[in-house]
Amino acid sequence: MPGKFSQITIAHTPDADDAFMFYALTTGIVKPVGYSIKHELTSMQNLNDAALTGKYEMSAISFAAYPHISDRYDLMDCGACMGYKFGPILVAKKPITESQIMQKTIAIPGLLTTAYWLLKIFCPAVNTKVIPSNEIIDAIKDGAVDAGLIIDGSQMTFSQHGLQKIVDLGEWWYETTKLPLPLGGNIVRKDLPEKIIDNLTTIFRKSIQYALDNRPQTVKYAMRFAQDMSEEQALKFIGRYVNKFTLAYGEEGQQALVELFTRASYAGIFANFKTSSAPKNKFTG
Repeated sequence: MPGKFSQITIAHTPDADDAFMFYALTTGIVKPVGYSIKHELTSMQNLNDAALTGKYEMSAISFAAYPHISDRYDLMDCGACMGYKFGPILVAKKPITESQIMQKTIAIPGLLTTAYWLLKIFCPAVNTKVIPSNEIIDAIKDGAVDAGLIIDGSQMTFSQHGLQKIVDLGEWWYETTKLPLPLGGNIVRKDLPEKIIDNLTTIFRKSIQYALDNRPQTVKYAMRFAQDMSEEQALKFIGRYVNKFTLAYGEEGQQALVELFTRASYAGIFANFKTSSAPKNKFTG
């Protein structure tokens, strides 16, 4: 591909689940056609902020960021972080009842994260403080906040730090909706040539399928990004976040996404949402 689109930057987190699904692309097992790929790794909040300016041609984002960037990006129908009975976990050093949550200061990984949306839907009057996701555990332990929402590999290890689960918002979401919880997805910039968009979608889906078909090999690579998780914990974490919805949203995944946006609108997190204004994507499966 000519000109400015000869190299495409794909941005995603340095977490084990992203390392797993991008393995075949990162290592060249699956290759792009007519352009090269550069991978950039950063936190989800940084990815959300970067999407506001259109920095990356392809990027992972929180679904909560999508209303702010839908004029510039389309959602891809692969790469979703979505599943049943798992999601952001509210943890603390000491027990907190649901009625006490609004009286506490809760660390969140960013205002554009789906974790924040879920907390506000669950408890609209909650008091929050933005802290980078990899610093939330320490902030709780140091007493800088009363509790925190964790979204990364620390979901597998928080008890090792003397913390306890207050509520799993993924479990709460399922009990409330009976739907999978859509947390994040991947986007592609609209100004890219159609051939590149189609090829990016094709090779990304192939990379995800390769990871699922070659799990032992791919998990071994993903362990480099597993923070302080054991291999057993990493397998469980990856299994939660890379599944059938990662290959394609399907009807149920699309329904869950509309439900998330609708509930966020009713909770007053963002205004003027209509069902017809749900993400317009290139769904294929």
